[in-house]
Amino acid sequence: MIETRRIRLDGQVVEVEAQGDALVAPDGRRLAAGEAVHLAPCEPSKIICVHLNFMSRVDELKAACPPTPSYFQKPPSCLNGHRGAVVRPADCKYLNYEGEVAVVIGRACRNIRMADAWDVIAGYTLANDFGLHDFRDTDRGSMVRVKGADTLGAVGPGLVRGWRPAGKRILTRVNGQVVQEGGLDDLIWPIPYLIADLARTHTLMPGDLILTGTPANSRPVQPGDVVTVECEGLGVLENRIVEGEAVGDECGAPPSDSERVRGVALGEALRE
Repeated sequence: MIETRRIRLDGQVVEVEAQGDALVAPDGRRLAAGEAVHLAPCEPSKIICVHLNFMSRVDELKAACPPTPSYFQKPPSCLNGHRGAVVRPADCKYLNYEGEVAVVIGRACRNIRMADAWDVIAGYTLANDFGLHDFRDTDRGSMVRVKGADTLGAVGPGLVRGWRPAGKRILTRVNGQVVQEGGLDDLIWPIPYLIADLARTHTLMPGDLILTGTPANSRPVQPGDVVTVECEGLGVLENRIVEGEAVGDECGAPPSDSERVRGVALGEALRE
């Protein structure tokens, strides 16, 4: 397996190779991984996420398992890197983690068969699909604010080539305590299905990200919490929650605290 990361090095964005605890730039410069300022490991034109892809999450939300997947998009402007701060506005309280494995597309593709989907994958990385559920009422299912706000697309630490999802498990921890766990063999729709399905209508481009779904027990976190996502072979993605400015009420709908909002944020029921 080969892992590359994108970091800021001496004021420039540099792609480096991870070699143990060291990061090595193409010109030979080396630094400790723990000292680097990490960026998202790829530059996607689009970030596409599947809504429900673990039965544990379907069961938790008391939802009917859909016959086919549904998706939403996060804008590239929400991207965040390993150890980046995730901002919860001061007037919001339902910022949820969602640990996932993300697929990185390696070449442009359209209208491909599931059997060929493995060939268009550049590699894999970890993702935390943070959601600001205080805006679930306002978004009315669009997820523009819930999933697309700045800093809510944490991805990293690196892009791993030659890795395979079979037999792997994903874990999310909050302040060191395991809060989510699921096996990638348990995805309702496996990775080739997701790629081929999306490629029926979208040209997938190099760097595009497909987030493959989160297990049960997505819950709100608070400023000061440290959230990590880990999976064997992909390392650990770490982010700290910080408090930001209030969203404000000069225009637009304010954050809300309804039964619908609490149902999804606290894992009680799916209310769309």
